[in-house]
Amino acid sequence: MRNRMKQGLLLASLGALLATGSAMAKDTTLSEKVRHELAMLPYYTVFDNINYEVTGNTVILTGAVHIPALALDAVGTVKHIPGVETVENQIEVLPPSRFDDQIRVAAWRAVTSWPSMSYLRAIPLPPVRILVKDSRITLVGVVPTQADKDALTIRLNSIPYVFNVTNDLQVENPAPHKS
Repeated sequence: MRNRMKQGLLLASLGALLATGSAMAKDTTLSEKVRHELAMLPYYTVFDNINYEVTGNTVILTGAVHIPALALDAVGTVKHIPGVETVENQIEVLPPSRFDDQIRVAAWRAVTSWPSMSYLRAIPLPPVRILVKDSRITLVGVVPTQADKDALTIRLNSIPYVFNVTNDLQVENPAPHKS
């Protein structure tokens, strides 16, 4: 049961993380090509989040990355996809900081040491993204349960020198509402 849920989470989240707005895309083939090319970027890690929207022949890239070259590579890669005429780059490049790098590593350890989230270590593009800017953490992506979401907020708030944790994670299987 747990493995089936993890497999479902992985499949659902791969599309959801990179395809924000792909439902609005007129050309699903073009949207799928963009999703694939972004997922194949060599320096794309758990500490980056690139979203896109396809409108006609225009691709709008948004999100945040911690390596400046990644934003440039994303634009360059998408520009070369047949059918793409214009690429709008709205990707935020997070400021370089060794201090933020240390927080990223501590946050990743805190996330993957939570028993129900330890499987994330084995996924190349995990469904949970950790964005760190000026000692502030933002979580985006998908988790299996509300308990996982809540636990990650508590765990990350306990990391020394973290000023704030914004948890924008979506819950894959929200509990039914009792009346």
